Amino acid sequence: MNNFITGRIKAIYYSIKGAFLLLKTEHSIQAQTIISLFFIALGFYFDISKNEWIFQILAICLVLVAESLNTAIEKLSDYIQPKFDKKIGFIKDIAAGSVFFAAIFALFIVYTIYWDKIL
Repeated sequence: MNNFITGRIKAIYYSIKGAFLLLKTEHSIQAQTIISLFFIALGFYFDISKNEWIFQILAICLVLVAESLNTAIEKLSDYIQPKFDKKIGFIKDIAAGSVFFAAIFALFIVYTIYWDKIL
């Protein structure tokens, strides 16, 4: 049981470390975080409903997760093949496509929540 608890504590430590590394070093994550904070403030300003908060937080998390995984795939790809490689480029483009899908979903959520409130 002690090894299980120690393992979970280490896992939490490394996940927090990874999150801070992303925030500290990756411009895309920094930009997404600033945009997220803006929409959180907007949510408080417009006093959005509980369900709207759920969808907004889901959209924010989806974009941050997609961006984080895209970054990890890009870093791993660059480590494996530092020189230009068509196949690696294809893999990186597909990973970037996941961020695009998450961003489209987030824009749909933003439109659904805020369009009437802003107009």
